[in-house]
Amino acid sequence: MKNAGYGTLDQWRALQAVVDGGGYAQAAKQMFRSQSTINYAVSRLEELLGIELLEVQGRKAQLTEAGEVLLARSRQLIKDATEIGQLAATLSQGREAEINLVVDEAYPTSMLMQALKQFVPVSEGTRVQLKEVVLSGATEALQSGTADLVITGSVPPAFLGDPLLEVEFVAVAHPGHPLHQLERAINITDLSKELQVVIRDSGLTQNIDSGWLGAEHRWTVTSLDTAMEAVTAGLGFGWLPRHQVQARLDSDELKLLPLTEGQVYFAHLYLVFGQPGNVGPACQQLADILCRCVKKTLP
Repeated sequence: MKNAGYGTLDQWRALQAVVDGGGYAQAAKQMFRSQSTINYAVSRLEELLGIELLEVQGRKAQLTEAGEVLLARSRQLIKDATEIGQLAATLSQGREAEINLVVDEAYPTSMLMQALKQFVPVSEGTRVQLKEVVLSGATEALQSGTADLVITGSVPPAFLGDPLLEVEFVAVAHPGHPLHQLERAINITDLSKELQVVIRDSGLTQNIDSGWLGAEHRWTVTSLDTAMEAVTAGLGFGWLPRHQVQARLDSDELKLLPLTEGQVYFAHLYLVFGQPGNVGPACQQLADILCRCVKKTLP
């Protein structure tokens, strides 16, 4: 890690310790070195750079203007070097460098973010590549071998999954939608005359349709968020996750459709390992956190 003429990381650490500690004696204590060793490291750094970095005022060492600029840059360098060392140690112990996490959009985003937030401080450098999909997109990720951990509504053959969450879908429309103007229970014939907002399957091969699709006119969107905005704008009706629309139901931006049948249906989500015979420690750790977050959230 030495670049001739620019000092070593150890020399920059010594300078940082002198500044943060307020002097050479404090830095020596912090780094478990002798004071003369710290003094030599800083002097040698100044010699290599050809710039005075510190000036002693009284008993306290203070940075020169040039020292302030260079130390600020070196702090990030030291941080990066430390993280590289930690990541190397992690990889040498068999921990994954990256986890490919594929999540069905029906899974509550707030619950997902809570789990990822808990994973960060224990990740030890393992990155997460998150991909959100709709319907068969999760199944395809498993079958193609491109995912390490998947939250899916369907467990394909040759895989095993653990039940994670049950998502309630409810039929909704804007309060001013023609269906609500009927002011009576709504049947299939009523629905078939209106535009339905449908979420497009993100899978490339299976193209599964979910929910009732009896309306003659349908608009297809690519995400649940877009579907909710379309329904809220009064463009049509649709079945959306209750956890997603509850706030808009409470604020009367959306209203449940009083269907004679089928107002509600449930989708079961499962947690599945993409490489079941080769689950790494970080992947297992993230899976455990996801399960705990669900248990803490559910009544």
